[in-house]
Amino acid sequence: MKLAVIGTGYVGLTTGACLADTGNEVICHDIDRAKIEGLLEGRVPFYEPGLAAMVSRNHAEGRLSFTTSLDEALASTQVCFIAVGTPPDGDGAADLSAVLDAARGIGQAMQGPLCVAVKSTVPVGTCERVHELVSTALAARGANLPHDTVSNPEFLKEGQAIDDFMWPDRIIVGASTEQGASLMRSVYDPFVRSGRPLLSMDLRSAEMTKYASNVMLATRISLVNELAQICDKVGADIMHVRAGMGSDTRIGMAFLYPGIGYGGSCFPKDVLALSRLALQADVPAGLLDAVDRVNRHQKMLLANRVVATFGGRVRGLSFALWGLAFKPDTDDVREAPALAIIKRLTDAGASIRAYDPEAIPTARQVLGRNDLVTFAEGPYEAASGADALLIATEWRPFRKPDFWRLRRLLKAPVIFDGRNLYEPHEMRELGFTYHCIGRAAR
Repeated sequence: MKLAVIGTGYVGLTTGACLADTGNEVICHDIDRAKIEGLLEGRVPFYEPGLAAMVSRNHAEGRLSFTTSLDEALASTQVCFIAVGTPPDGDGAADLSAVLDAARGIGQAMQGPLCVAVKSTVPVGTCERVHELVSTALAARGANLPHDTVSNPEFLKEGQAIDDFMWPDRIIVGASTEQGASLMRSVYDPFVRSGRPLLSMDLRSAEMTKYASNVMLATRISLVNELAQICDKVGADIMHVRAGMGSDTRIGMAFLYPGIGYGGSCFPKDVLALSRLALQADVPAGLLDAVDRVNRHQKMLLANRVVATFGGRVRGLSFALWGLAFKPDTDDVREAPALAIIKRLTDAGASIRAYDPEAIPTARQVLGRNDLVTFAEGPYEAASGADALLIATEWRPFRKPDFWRLRRLLKAPVIFDGRNLYEPHEMRELGFTYHCIGRAAR
């Protein structure tokens, strides 16, 4: 099939590469000329395991191409995916400007029958607006070209995006016509042969499914983090509690990991966007607001504990920070807890020497010029001479460090672990003062 993808960000580029890898002819479009030129030269603008190799292979073999011309992208195309960003606007609602601009552009450039598949995360009713804008642009041209609009939300986890696309839990297709639904079934046939379901539904239910899924996962994270705070106060161990509750088949263990909150481009904005949508629909959203409030508090937990441990006086102290990305296997620092930690401690006059296997370049861009933040070439270089070590991201290399080397490098053997990587009793035996999340019974 001949397919187009508008937007070469995380979702768009992954979608294009995976669809090309199954034999389709895919052209990816972006208005950012520098990004397209980089892709044509083999540079992927973000880190995702396996993606650069997949992009390079499919580009070399002629199945994947890149352009800034929408006319070129839509020539002979059967399905066009909209995969542009929908960041939060000033009040937390989704900013749809890029999606709606893409819809207008499609209507102005399409040259034959086309199915427009909205993969961006959008509020309920957006696909209908997209359809109307395409129709309006066609009418302005005097063109009478048949077109369908479908909702096809993505469910990709950063760090595991290729596996999630190639072997999905499910594929959601919202359509108002059987023709649109049938065409999408043809696109996804190679991905559901293992028996995973392709669920067809109406447009609005498909749009809502994306928000509902992300909000459920965010709720589980905030719940286990609030339980961890209670465990700290009452002398229980959240890891034991997690095992006990997660063994219930009605609950399960997924996304019940206590820590310092969720980040990234999806959960924070989707919780806020659904809360604003509920407000517009005159539906109380107390639970959604609480999920967001708990997460914001949790992000500050580790930094506040550091300040309290040092008697409220951290000015002039130096702290090592392991992890800048919001999760491992990505360079994405959007809404990362590490950034909240850095801000809290540098505002109080402390300095930070940070290390992350992938996210230092993106963190530099976000943090700008902060003289109290420096970056190390490795984890032990970050720890050398620090007053304590803080862990904000659970990268695999951090799970089994050389603790004896750490003890020699740190001014004092103190670790604040925001991801519960280690066993408290083992750390005590090694001579560390070990602060973790929700494990007071240690």
